[in-house]
Parts: sequence; structure tokens; C-alpha cells
Amino acid sequence: MPLGLIGEGLLQPTHIFFILLIVLLIFGPGKLPELGKGLGKGIREFKDAIKGAAEDPSQKKAEEKSEQK
Repeated sequence: MPLGLIGEGLLQPTHIFFILLIVLLIFGPGKLPELGKGLGKGIREFKDAIKGAAEDPSQKKAEEKSEQK
């Protein structure tokens, strides 16, 4: 029987709690907002890149030219 990721598998709520606790101990409460901001920015850029790859390449070139002006 295959194990699921949540519930009885790898990511039980207690595991997530201990991972977050260790991250808090390592980086401290002062660094957490910076880490969250950097992670959010990276995810946003990744989503934009995925969206951009799905668009027509000629549209992207026209947008880049208009942004440079």
C-alpha cells in the first residue's frame, strides 16, 4: 500500500512543526521576514517565467521594447 505525503507519510503536522522550529532556531526571528520575502520573490519570478514561456514570443519582444523606452 503506497504511503501518502500528508497524514501517514513524510509530511505529518508534527514534522512540519519541528522543521519550522529548527528554521526559527537557526535563522532567528529577525531573519525570517527577509527569508520569506526572498522566497516569495523567487516563486513570483518563477510563475512569471512559466507564464512568459506560454505566451507568444513576438508579444514578449514588443513588451520588452516598450519597457525600455
